[in-house]
Amino acid sequence: MSLKGRDPLLQPEKGPKGKLVGPGEANRTSATLLALVRNKELDDMIQSMRDLERTWNHKFNYPWTFFNDEPFTKEFKERTQAETNATCNYELIPKAHWEQPSWINDDLIKESATILSEKGVQYSAMGSYHKMCRWNSGMFYHHPALKDIRWYWRVEPKVHFFCDVDYDVFRYMEDNDKTYGWVINLYDSPESIETLWPQTLKFLAEHPDYLHPNNAWNWVTDNKRAEHNEKAGGYSTCHFWSNFEIADMNFWRSKKYTDYFNHLDQAGGFFYERWGDAPVHSIALGLFEDRDKIHWFRDIGYQHIPYFNCPNSPKCHKRCEAGKFTDGDERILANEDCRANWFKYAHLN
Repeated sequence: MSLKGRDPLLQPEKGPKGKLVGPGEANRTSATLLALVRNKELDDMIQSMRDLERTWNHKFNYPWTFFNDEPFTKEFKERTQAETNATCNYELIPKAHWEQPSWINDDLIKESATILSEKGVQYSAMGSYHKMCRWNSGMFYHHPALKDIRWYWRVEPKVHFFCDVDYDVFRYMEDNDKTYGWVINLYDSPESIETLWPQTLKFLAEHPDYLHPNNAWNWVTDNKRAEHNEKAGGYSTCHFWSNFEIADMNFWRSKKYTDYFNHLDQAGGFFYERWGDAPVHSIALGLFEDRDKIHWFRDIGYQHIPYFNCPNSPKCHKRCEAGKFTDGDERILANEDCRANWFKYAHLN
C-alpha cells in the first residue's frame, strides 16, 4: 500500500481538529520536554533546542528535563540553559534503572551479539544502546524527577523542527483525550526483534482481557511485507518512530503496560536481541489502547536523519519540502514508510 501521489502531507495543512489552546489562553498542564543525552552531544542537543524553541516552546516555556547516566558538566548546563527562558532540570539516572538486570547472562549476551552482528543488526554489540532501549521502554517514567509529571515530548540531539506550532500540544492531548502522538511510522529490522512478538503472544495468553476492544491488531500483524512478518514471528514490524513522541506517562504507568514490560524484561530480549523502545511502545499502544487516542501530528515539521514529516503549510516557511519522506535513497527507503497501513487499519480518512 503506497501513498505516492496521495500523501496527506501534500494537502494544505489546516491543523488538528478539536480544542486548541494558544499562548496565554489557559493554564499549562503538567508536562516537560524530555531528552536523554550525553555531555559529548551538547552541540547537537543545542541545535534541537534552538529549532523547538523557535517553532514552539518560546510561546509556552515548558521546562526541559535532561537525563544522563553520568553527571552533566557545567558547560552542558550553562549552554543549554542559555537557549531557553524555560526551567532546565538536569537529572542523573539511577544505576538500578540503567544497568542490566541480575538475571541477564553475560555469556549469552556475547553469543547473541555475535549472531546479531552476523545478521547485520546495528548496535548489537554496544551495551549502552541496549541499556538505552530498555530505559526508554520501561524505566524513564519512574524517575523521581517525573513523579508529578504526566506528559512529555521526547527530543533527541541532532533533530530538526521546521514549522511554527501555535497551540499547546500538551493541552491538545489532554483536552482531546489523546494518549500518544507521533510523526513518523516505519518498518523495523525484523532481525532485531525476532522473539518480541512471540513473547507478546505468551503475555496475551495470560492476559487476554488486556486487549482493548478498539485496538490496532491488524496494523501490528499486517503481512504486506511478508518477509518482515515471517522473520518477526507474525509482527508487521510497523512502529511509531519514538525519537519523537508526545505521550501520556499514565499509560506507561498503568498496570497493563507495567505487566507487559516486566514480562518482556524477564524474557531478556533487550539484551539477547535488540528490542527497541519504538516497537515495544508501538505494540503496547496497538494492543492495549484505544487506537482513536493515537494522534498523528501531521502539522509538526520534523526530521531525524534520514526521514521527514513535512506538511504543506506556510507555517513551515519552506524549510522542508512538503511530502518528502527521506533525503536518502528513495528507491530503498521509500519502502520503510508504514503510514499507509496505519491509515488503513486505524480507519483514518
